[in-house]
Amino acid sequence: MGDWNQSLAGLGEGALRKLADLLDNPGCGWKQLAATAAEKPEFRYSEKKLVSCSLEALKPTGSPGRFLLAMLADQGCSVDFLLHCLRKMEHHDAVQYLTSTVTEQIRITGQPESRLVPEGESVILRCQAKGPAGLGYQWFKGKEEVPGANGPELVLRPLTSAQQGHYICRVNYGEQFAFSQWARIHCAGGGSFGANIAGLSSFSSVRVLRIVQQPRHLFLAEGDCLHMECIAEGSPPPQYQWYHNKDPLPPAIQSCLKIPCVTTADRGRYSCRVYNIFNELWSDEVHVSIGPGSCDSWPENVEGFAAGPVKEHRRFYATDKVALLIGNMNYQHHRQLRAPMADVHELTNLLRQLDFKVVSLLDLNWQEMRSAVTEFLLLLDRGVYGLLYFAGHGYENYGSSFMVPIDAPASYTSEHCLRVQDVLQRMQERQTGLNVFLLDMCRKRNLNDAIIPQPGPMKVTANIVFGYATCVDAEAYEVNKDDLTNGIFMSFLKQRLLEDEKVTVMLDRVAEDMGHCEITRGRQALELRSNLSERRALTDLIQSSSCPVTTCARNLQWSIAHVLPDSRCLEFDCGVRVQLGFAAEFSNIMIIYTRIVEKPSNIISCSALLSDFSEDFHMDLKLTNQQSPREAGSWLLSMDSACVPTLYTRFSALQKLKKELTFNVCLHYRYNSMDDEVREKQMVSVGKPLVAKLNLHEPRMPHCLSATYSSCEPHSFSLPDSSFSPEQLNSRLPTSESQSLTSACLACYSKPGEYPDAHCPRRANLPEESISPEYLQMDATLPLQLNANRMHSPLENLSFQFHTKQNFHSV
Repeated sequence: MGDWNQSLAGLGEGALRKLADLLDNPGCGWKQLAATAAEKPEFRYSEKKLVSCSLEALKPTGSPGRFLLAMLADQGCSVDFLLHCLRKMEHHDAVQYLTSTVTEQIRITGQPESRLVPEGESVILRCQAKGPAGLGYQWFKGKEEVPGANGPELVLRPLTSAQQGHYICRVNYGEQFAFSQWARIHCAGGGSFGANIAGLSSFSSVRVLRIVQQPRHLFLAEGDCLHMECIAEGSPPPQYQWYHNKDPLPPAIQSCLKIPCVTTADRGRYSCRVYNIFNELWSDEVHVSIGPGSCDSWPENVEGFAAGPVKEHRRFYATDKVALLIGNMNYQHHRQLRAPMADVHELTNLLRQLDFKVVSLLDLNWQEMRSAVTEFLLLLDRGVYGLLYFAGHGYENYGSSFMVPIDAPASYTSEHCLRVQDVLQRMQERQTGLNVFLLDMCRKRNLNDAIIPQPGPMKVTANIVFGYATCVDAEAYEVNKDDLTNGIFMSFLKQRLLEDEKVTVMLDRVAEDMGHCEITRGRQALELRSNLSERRALTDLIQSSSCPVTTCARNLQWSIAHVLPDSRCLEFDCGVRVQLGFAAEFSNIMIIYTRIVEKPSNIISCSALLSDFSEDFHMDLKLTNQQSPREAGSWLLSMDSACVPTLYTRFSALQKLKKELTFNVCLHYRYNSMDDEVREKQMVSVGKPLVAKLNLHEPRMPHCLSATYSSCEPHSFSLPDSSFSPEQLNSRLPTSESQSLTSACLACYSKPGEYPDAHCPRRANLPEESISPEYLQMDATLPLQLNANRMHSPLENLSFQFHTKQNFHSV
């Protein structure tokens, strides 16, 4: 028997790595182990230590479970205590593996033999085994336990015809066990003795099923051939079924698994089920990692797999991919917009499928936009693909494009806006691999802005792509209707964004699609400007840089802006338990939901309301404690219908939060013997969630300093303190009933100087533009679908008609 008092370090790297694989899961994994081990003071780790564990998941070969096991080993944790924690967690796979690793293996040294015995005689079956002291035995007849048969010998005296059949012995020690071979007992009471002997000899060849060669972990390049074996022996002959991420692979029914020309879709966990009519075994679960590579063609004549299409050789890779998406809607002095919320949400979901790190922000003022760009630049480095998307009001003067923040005054100039070309210049200083700008805004001249930009010298880098939603001196449009929908540009872009094509080719196809649409022809046309000399695509794979410190710092910088508070339960004196849950709609918008999970039987009604929010945080009380996400102002978030929370509260503009977010949970309840309502309160603090930790409301250092950051200096990254718990929310869109848009209109994005209220005074800022938004009629219905890519129906399929022109700027 092994030494259970030995340190974890004595298990060896192979065993620790296998345990780490079993612990790297959110349901019953390393976080639960850390919480369980904390029952001993020496194994209580600080939040900073647990953050370090979490960050291991961001490394190509990192493992939070392995990192935690290393910390436990450094503190002198014994194998016995680890086993205690795993049992307390009810992690049965880890318990079984650890037990089998530490204890002496059970070996069957003497197998029971099949017997032909006359009826009424005695028969003894013996199973001899070696292993740890205190082995346990259990005999089975078929699948049923034999009562009282708990020793190495099974005695049947006298033998009756009802006792004949197949017998097997299970030998166990704790979680470890082994089975003997099958033995058949045949009663010689009827039939010829020769026939009985023949029948017995045909069964005597039955051997126990066992795996003699396990599959192994693999690290392959894209385009390599995956070859994996699981070899078993037994009689009857074993059959095989391979599984990928717990799902069966229909053609993979041989001991050898071959997949020609693997892609990233083939990475994950593989296992093999081995079985025959008497037994079933599972192989070890192994991990297959797929890294960058090439895939020129599919090999032919590989058994079980048909030849696939030839794939083009991929030559370019990104060291990382980062996107900043800004959608400005609720302007203080100009016409408010509707589409940016849906557009940013749509693009976020698409870019995440391409492995982009996405920061999505709504309604930023001038300072917040500048700070967001600065934080975005910190995520860029040599070879990184950077993408900036802006949807909102904008204009273009003298070849320079300007993004308008929500606090721009009625007569704004370039001093109140952000110049896109300045952002490009700062991106070039970061030596990025690809710079993509998608600008969903108008490009009319602003006559109030007489300032001629004096930009600094631009570097010559053949990696710049500008995709403008419209042409120079033209407007960009959105469809105004009662429900949420995309703007014109995003409606076409989302159809093409995931195509594995050079960025310029993909945008050219978007332009062609827009040109074929009747409702945009002659009014809005995509313009593409690019000097991209290489075949770089948004679908290019990520190949980490040679500086892991920089990569980790960049990952941490992005992760800080996406930390959600942990769900928690509050217990009130009356016995009611209230659950607080958190969901992220955007990087600066969070929804808190409350529901009653337990209440005493003598309480007939209760509800939990949020109130008394932080003084420095402006909260729209009309969006608090609502019955559904939509009533709380969220058009995009849907919750699991099987577990519907009671009340929703939407927190927007988290970037304005200067202190920790605090509020009271006020419980209103009434006893069955009382008419009056009783109230209890509990104060809750959730820190600074999501992007609030970045303090975007604070001025940043002058942008010229960004050039001083070296490509491998972790201290150059501004890393505020935070607890890291990567967000895993997969936002879904709410279902909405199909609606017929009998009066939808195309409205221009750029309306500088226009007030929402018709009674506002005349505007001073009136750029030279001829705006003719047309009211449209639509015969077809337009449902808002409940998936991540809303409204996949192309716009040309909609029955729009132009009529009744109206000039929005006539006074």
